[in-house]
Formats: sequence, C-alpha cells, structure tokens
Amino acid sequence: MQKASDFFERLGILYRIVGSMASMAYSEPRFTNDIDILVDLKEEHVEEIIQEFPAPDFYLSVNAIREAIQNRHQFNIIHFPSGLKLDIIQRKNTEFGELDITLGQRLTSVGHYDAWFASPENLILVKLQYFREGGSEKHLRDVASLLLVQGENIDRGYIAEWSKKIGVGDEWKLILKKIGENNGGILY
Repeated sequence: MQKASDFFERLGILYRIVGSMASMAYSEPRFTNDIDILVDLKEEHVEEIIQEFPAPDFYLSVNAIREAIQNRHQFNIIHFPSGLKLDIIQRKNTEFGELDITLGQRLTSVGHYDAWFASPENLILVKLQYFREGGSEKHLRDVASLLLVQGENIDRGYIAEWSKKIGVGDEWKLILKKIGENNGGILY
C-alpha cells in the first residue's frame, strides 16, 4: 500500500485508501485479502505504472489498466512475493465521485502506512451502496463499527443528505435503526 501511495503522490495523482483497509483505520480490525485504492488516473500514467510495478515481482495487465481508465472501472496489481493484491479503482465522473476522491484525511500508523484515506462519511456512503447492490452484511457491519467507534466525529447530517442524493437513504435509516440511533441523533 505504501509503495502505491508514494507513487501516486510523487506523480500528483489524486488517490484515497478506501474499502476494508480504510474501515480498519477508522474503527476495528478485520480480515481483508486486498487493499482498495480509489484513483483518478489518466492515459498518460499507464507507462509510469508499468515501470513502478515491474514483473516478475508484480502482476498487472496493460490492457486492464487502459480499460479501467477508459470505462471508469478497476484493475489489479498483485505483488507475487507477498500475495498482496491492490484493487485500483477509478473514481466515478459524478458529483459524489468528485467528493469521494477529494475529501479525506491523511492517516499515519508508524511502520505501517502514511497515506490519504477516504473520509469516514464517504466510506460509509460507499459501503451503503455496496450493501444495496449486493446485500452483503459485512458492509453493514463495517458501517456500524465506523459509527460506533467514531461516535460524534461522524457528520451524520452530511451522510443523511448524500444518502438521499445517491439513493441509499433507506439503507442509512436501516443502519441507524440497527445500532439504536433515533433519526441520526445520540446513541442510546
């Protein structure tokens, strides 16, 4: 993760650590088999990515990179010696996609990482989208953990507003009910 973060920063590429790794940075540890990084790559970055993550230590597909950039999808970088997989996810060209990649905070865990992470609020909103799309309870568990650990540090008004805009208002209400909050207020 650090190698990728340093690379994106060196090239001035916007990025945010997202997914389970970001959830763990803000709340409780849990198992994950990959690291998700939201990026805003351009075609001119392809050759630099290939040079930064060379074979035989790394696997990546030039075609997958180009398709991800063109279609706003994701591609993988796999580090063979460690088995670590990075999911490099292109940001969406939406109003929320712009906020998702620009809002966040730099987090440091000495000896582990010093990188930009998605804001906990946007992390919650994306996990609510994943829950809506796939129904996996792990996303609700991550959201509940974030809300309980971060407590009053979470801007619930921002989440309430954006959950309606991106179509996850019902999921937001569901998670508040599950953790015992009344209309986004104080924990019981």
